[in-house]
Amino acid sequence: MKKTRDYGTAWRILRPESITDQIFIKAQRIRTLEEKKVSKVDEGIVPEYIGIINYCVIAMIQLNMNDTDEMEIEAEKVSALYDLNINETRNLMEDKNHDYGEAWRDMRVSSLTDLILMKLLRVKQIEDNKGQTLVSEGVKANYQDIINYSVFAMIKIGIANS
Repeated sequence: MKKTRDYGTAWRILRPESITDQIFIKAQRIRTLEEKKVSKVDEGIVPEYIGIINYCVIAMIQLNMNDTDEMEIEAEKVSALYDLNINETRNLMEDKNHDYGEAWRDMRVSSLTDLILMKLLRVKQIEDNKGQTLVSEGVKANYQDIINYSVFAMIKIGIANS
């Protein structure tokens, strides 16, 4: 929301594929940092997970908009749309957590990163197929899973509060 107040909704210019690629870059950087254990840029993994979450929400907002919608959205409306998507995603996480018995707690953070990258590759394939799937979830469900994996990873590394 702070960036929305600073920059407005400049992200509205991004096509869905560009948002997916932006998320991919952040996830790939996390994986590189996990493997190399050294960062040459003074930003760690947590800001990348936060960026992933925010870009996923932006992507979900964009999914419900079209080219004829206004480019600039009032900050209050962005906040409401952000909250709506986060709440839907949290509800999904709670439902899946129930069904999977909180299996994420026994996972490695690196596995969560890999799952994020796998989900992004799935989204890219769906985008390349113009949204057509035979049996797969759509892109929104993948973005929601990516958000939840990011939250789980931050919890596991001791950053997020439940």
